[in-house]
Amino acid sequence: MARDTLTYQRTGDFLKGRLRHVMTSEEKAVIEELCAEEADVTPGTVVLRAGGVYDRSMVLVDGFMLRTVRDNGKDHIVGLQVPGDFVDLHSFALKRLDHDIVAVGPCRIAYARHEDINRAVSANPHLARILWFATLLDAAIHREWIVKTKQLRADACTAHVLAELWARLELVDLARPNGFVSPLTQGHLADICGTTPVHMNRALRSLREAGICEFRRGRLFCENRQALEDFGRFDPAYLYADDTLGIREDLDKG
Repeated sequence: MARDTLTYQRTGDFLKGRLRHVMTSEEKAVIEELCAEEADVTPGTVVLRAGGVYDRSMVLVDGFMLRTVRDNGKDHIVGLQVPGDFVDLHSFALKRLDHDIVAVGPCRIAYARHEDINRAVSANPHLARILWFATLLDAAIHREWIVKTKQLRADACTAHVLAELWARLELVDLARPNGFVSPLTQGHLADICGTTPVHMNRALRSLREAGICEFRRGRLFCENRQALEDFGRFDPAYLYADDTLGIREDLDKG
């Protein structure tokens, strides 16, 4: 997979660790060609705004992005995107998004025009299924967030979010043996977990004092990953990695 990243420098992380192994070289080349237009994005930039009508979608080449919904004068985080994610493939079908896409930290993106995507999937139904899977994956992650914020107290919910992000970054070879580095703040975690910054500070202190993990300046330090996952009730099945992908044989057949 490291070779894929070198060969396909804009889209080599797309579905890495998931369905990339069922994509043919031709399909990988098509995705790379579709995403020919690149751009750098500065931290805090609202790349897409809710209500806008769009004629292209983007792959996140490098960096982190947030999905946010504005309500009653406040932005609420409803999704987190990492390198390799097709951030707004939803707009290919919906055209008008109901949420903002915001860069958290510096990002590099690559655009694919909807008219080009349409031609590509019309000529290749298997590629269409691959892109459909990528969109459904976002929905699976969002559902898990909803359940965990309802079920878990702040420290356990935080552990779950950190375990998930660690797993997602690991799929694209951006994790470390004892954690990861990100531009996320305690404020971001508080918003994701549906709590206040004060309660998030207490949650992180609880995790640190229990010897489970430490989150400091966007960095996760964890020497006992199993303890983190157990405490956060993290089951990676909803991330549909290769080892949990129940439909891989079906998609292998095209």
